[in-house]
Amino acid sequence: MVRRRVVVHGRVQGVFFRASCEQEAHRLGVTGWVTNRSDGTVEAAFEGEPAAVDRMVAWCRGGPPRASVTEVVVTDEEPQDEPGFRTV
Repeated sequence: MVRRRVVVHGRVQGVFFRASCEQEAHRLGVTGWVTNRSDGTVEAAFEGEPAAVDRMVAWCRGGPPRASVTEVVVTDEEPQDEPGFRTV
């Protein structure tokens, strides 16, 4: 199990980024959370099998169709045994 936190920059709020991220995480079996930040970015934590977490990070580099991602900052963290994936 691995855990990565991402902060996604660009036009990522108001484009269904969180809902699409949650749907993709459920599809891949990844746990964690996603939230809008007050500075206009989206922050998320992904936990699970390395390949699935890598796919989530890769998905964030494009996001949903209406998003325009300019940067994704990725930080490795210790797994926290998240119970599921949720929007906060």
